Amino acid sequence: MLGIIGGTGLTQLSNMEVTRREVVRTPYGEPSGALTFGRIGGHDVVFLARHGYGHTLPPHLVNYRANMWALHHAGLTDVVSVASVGGIRADLSPGALALPHQIIDYTHGRHATYHEGEDRAVVHIDFTHPYCEGLQERLRQAARVAGQTLLDGGAYAATQGPRLETAAEIDRLERDGADMVGMTGMPEAALARELGLCYATVAVVANHAAGRAGSRAGIRMEDINATLQESLGRVRSILEQLVDGDGR
Repeated sequence: MLGIIGGTGLTQLSNMEVTRREVVRTPYGEPSGALTFGRIGGHDVVFLARHGYGHTLPPHLVNYRANMWALHHAGLTDVVSVASVGGIRADLSPGALALPHQIIDYTHGRHATYHEGEDRAVVHIDFTHPYCEGLQERLRQAARVAGQTLLDGGAYAATQGPRLETAAEIDRLERDGADMVGMTGMPEAALARELGLCYATVAVVANHAAGRAGSRAGIRMEDINATLQESLGRVRSILEQLVDGDGR
């Protein structure tokens, strides 16, 4: 069964037939909200709004450990994260959809592992390739069937937030090799790996990153919201094809 984590602009799936909601208690506190169980195209899925169903949780206060534990506890094996990003690379313009293949972590102070505490052994997971290639290939195929362009590859820079970056910070991220910037990619991806979940991200480019192209003079939130509303419809079509392909 597939799990879907919705980011900014995706607090519900309009193409999902909801069957029930379940509040999950975890050893790590409260998740962002109840798990929403339902069906897309006749196939079972579970949805969780990362920022809460009222979009009230900023990126640095999301309980990533509780979220991922709850999805794992529900018996999921595969998780697709839908995340809004700013485009640094020239072809990552507002409205583009991308499938990042690497992560650079600039976050701090977030609980980034399940393996900590006086009575817990330290565990070093292999994170050479942070995303699940099998799930990425299924997303590529789903995008082709849906007739949607999904730009393949790119390094996702995970910043602390909740503020957007300065133009100088984006310059630094570009020098570091980042192609896009978001605030929720870590520790979510690492926690998924610790739990053995097959995890991939569909990045929705909401705006040019600070100091780039249309954002050279500044970033307008109303423009971001308008872009997300249009783009997320295309993401839903990819997800429909993904679950349909998995259910055959």
